[in-house]
Amino acid sequence: MLSRSTNPKEETDQELEREHSSLEPPVGEGETRTVDIESIGEQGDGISRVERGYIVIVPDTEKGERVRIEINQVQENVAFADVVERLDYYE
Repeated sequence: MLSRSTNPKEETDQELEREHSSLEPPVGEGETRTVDIESIGEQGDGISRVERGYIVIVPDTEKGERVRIEINQVQENVAFADVVERLDYYE
């Protein structure tokens, strides 16, 4: 017999965790996006965040730069992209 928790908060937390773990990354390989580089990682690559805080690593960029990127590798919690075009901030 399966035991069920009698704590509603615990059940809700477990449901949210299951739902979150089953979510697909919000980007796909070959996808093109315009992103802002929010910070620079330890190895010098630009870091951008998209939906749900998902991280996209973009080499050869600087903090504050706006770039059009193409996603070339997608993992469960991070994607990697190349710069297709450098944009003015207001574009």
